Amino acid sequence: MSEHRRKPQQPQGGGRAAARRGQSDPSAGRRAAPRGATGSPSDSYGSRSSGSDSQGSGGEERPYGGRAEARRAAQKNTGGRRRTPDNGGRGPGGPAGPGRGRGRASTAPDKKRLIDYPRANRFGWRRWVPSWKLASGLCITFFGSLVALVGVGYAMVGVPDENTAAKSQNNVYYWADGKQMVATGTGINRQNVTIDQIPKAMQYSVISAENKSFYTDPGVDFKGIARALVNMAQGGQTQGGSTITQQFVKNTYLSQDQTVTRKFKEMFISVKVGTKFTKQEILQGYLNTSYFGRGAYGIQAAAQTYYGVDAKELKPSQCAVLAALLKGATYYDPAGNPDIDPAATKDANYKRSHDRWGWILGEMHKDQHLSDAEYQTAIKKYPEPQGRKAVKGMTGQISYLADTAKKYVLAHSKVTEAQFDKGGFQIYTTFDKDKVNALNAAVNKVQKARLDPKHRDKDKYVQFGAASVVPKDGAIVALYGGAGYENNHFTNNADTSGVPVGSTWKPFVLAAAMQEGTYKTDGEGVSPLSKYNGDDNLKVRRPDGTYYLNKDNSIFRQRNESGYPWGYISLRKAMEQSVNTPFVQLGVDVGLTKVRDMAHASGILTDSMLQGLNPSFAIGTSTPSAIRMADAYATFAASGEHVDPYSVTAVKEDGQELSGFDKPKSTRAMEENVANNVTDVLQNVIQNGTGTNAKALGRTAAGKTGTTDSNKSAWFVGYTQQLSTSVAMFRENPKDAELLSMNGTAGVASIHGGDIPTSVWTEYMLAALKGKSDPGFPDATKIGQVADEAGAPSPTPSPTITPSETPSETPSTTPSETVTPPSPSVTESCRFAWNCQGDGGTDAGGTGGTTSSPSATESTGEGDTRGNANGGGNGNLFGGPNG
Repeated sequence: MSEHRRKPQQPQGGGRAAARRGQSDPSAGRRAAPRGATGSPSDSYGSRSSGSDSQGSGGEERPYGGRAEARRAAQKNTGGRRRTPDNGGRGPGGPAGPGRGRGRASTAPDKKRLIDYPRANRFGWRRWVPSWKLASGLCITFFGSLVALVGVGYAMVGVPDENTAAKSQNNVYYWADGKQMVATGTGINRQNVTIDQIPKAMQYSVISAENKSFYTDPGVDFKGIARALVNMAQGGQTQGGSTITQQFVKNTYLSQDQTVTRKFKEMFISVKVGTKFTKQEILQGYLNTSYFGRGAYGIQAAAQTYYGVDAKELKPSQCAVLAALLKGATYYDPAGNPDIDPAATKDANYKRSHDRWGWILGEMHKDQHLSDAEYQTAIKKYPEPQGRKAVKGMTGQISYLADTAKKYVLAHSKVTEAQFDKGGFQIYTTFDKDKVNALNAAVNKVQKARLDPKHRDKDKYVQFGAASVVPKDGAIVALYGGAGYENNHFTNNADTSGVPVGSTWKPFVLAAAMQEGTYKTDGEGVSPLSKYNGDDNLKVRRPDGTYYLNKDNSIFRQRNESGYPWGYISLRKAMEQSVNTPFVQLGVDVGLTKVRDMAHASGILTDSMLQGLNPSFAIGTSTPSAIRMADAYATFAASGEHVDPYSVTAVKEDGQELSGFDKPKSTRAMEENVANNVTDVLQNVIQNGTGTNAKALGRTAAGKTGTTDSNKSAWFVGYTQQLSTSVAMFRENPKDAELLSMNGTAGVASIHGGDIPTSVWTEYMLAALKGKSDPGFPDATKIGQVADEAGAPSPTPSPTITPSETPSETPSTTPSETVTPPSPSVTESCRFAWNCQGDGGTDAGGTGGTTSSPSATESTGEGDTRGNANGGGNGNLFGGPNG
């Protein structure tokens, strides 16, 4: 046993060596044969004897352990796999030959694979590590394919004809009847100049700002293109990263579309252009084709448009301003963004332009394109560009009509401003030429009759904005935007923000109350006969019983314009005489968010409303445009059916009609009877209240006057079933666009909505509706419950008065104890007895009776703009980022 342990073990069968020995020594083969073969049992397992009989010619013996151990040893020798020999698992001796046995490893070599992966003759994780031959082969294949692909693309993409995609054309606008309104000029505003006419400062300003490696790169920024392609493929925001050469190619040969296909074309064409043109020629082409805003293409047109000089006369400081415009003219034009509202965006644009101007000069200095002295001179003062100028044909109201239509096109299509300004579009509008002329004439007539800016300073800087919309349709048929581009008035007053609407907001509060109710009515609507305290200087109570506070923690008090003691009056009466305090408390009781939602559903853009809601929100601190106010009141005229305002019915390019200009669909903004009751109350405003000047129209109409704090704006918005029109009047400092008080304007103490704005409205509506029928309005039916404000006296029957036998016994009062209301001057005529009840308190009017009214009550008073004088943001027609 000890001798056996000392002998080295050999695998079963002995492998190839044993097979060779078996061929040369049959006795050895017999000794290694398995059980059942020729030989004794001891021959099958190996002898334990130490005698010479147990030795083979090779001096070896079979290991102890059996066939399983032998198979494992054989597998290890063959790379971990069991092989089946060609002779069926037998040894080289054949069926009866030597070396025969089961499970014996094959001696046949491995078949060679084309790709040795997973790798043979490797174990564990090493089988999955590619060899250096495989890795290098794959890299060579990939880069070879990429080079081939680029080569094929380079060969297939040719350089198109120059300016094929940038032909000069007109944009043509048409009236609603299909007749031509205006063609915007004679083509694109561009005059090419040679590189020697472009100052070095202009050349280096764009190089330092846009492409520092311009003179050394091959014309393509491969990293920038890859970044842009990946971002666009993921659906992200489009990116730039283009060189000046690529920008030149895009401007000259391709479209402005941000697509993967265009990016590939741009890359290949840029490489070819880089070999075809010199760097100076490319830079010249880039500066002659780039868009600088205000309709100016190329540096020569930009120099004339912004500074009134030829390109060669530009100073380094001016060059930096123009170079900043290449990042986005609408956002870097210091005069403001014409696509939104120049006045509202002027400050932001100016700051962006100023900051980038300074940065570009700094980069030019850093890149040694400006000496120290030149830099100090250039950075000393920002060179203000000149104001906008009227384009040929764009004078009078035409300029504002085209401006409104252009905004609508850009907001409702994929057309960019640069594409639009290149021309080739036919724009069919909703504007009625006769009504536009009538509105313009009405403003001019009243201005001439009432204002004298040459002799009265308070009449200077007075402006008007107006718009007229068709109820149930939304078509804008007329607008008044201002004095015209030719008079340096580039802001469209019909579609601008910043002018608070005052008491013309109160109908939205009443509509919300009639539809939603208050926290005291359990969801049931409030009747317009509900009484609220109309006295001046009232504290406003929250639903929890506490009072609103000012910033200094003093109690907030709402003011009326006059101190007349109205007492508790109906909401109908408060609307008629435009008393503030009842509507401020009503707005709180209804919920200011519900008032906001009602105004929005009627057509007012959310961005134009006061964002931080406070009690004065209920009386007009928001700043919607004249177009939006006309549209919102058209919702009342249409019995609660709202349609967004629109100015374009169709747009064509190259004879093909663009999508996106279908007529807006109507929505239900409020219940039909709610709208009809608002109309009934607003009819009373014209018949008996602050809007009596509108009675001169001589037909059924409804409307509301509005005036704001410090008399900075005055409005009248009114409607018939056929037409809804708003008129705004205000004074504005041309230097800083700040509103000025109109106290003293037109030679009167103050201007109210029922005065000049109502006169303009009436003059226009007389002409616009001439020859039209008077369909009146749908009947209103009783609505809501009478929900008086807490503290209102309970209604009591009128006492029976017994005539005294002697006049001397009639009680008398002293003057100090008596409040004498003004003499009754108007008679309230109501169509429905239920809506004509006496208001009690100081309201002496009953059914068919008379009412007492102060001589001047139309103003939001001091509290109107408390908290946010101008409230709201963008009052544009089509919103922006909201449109």
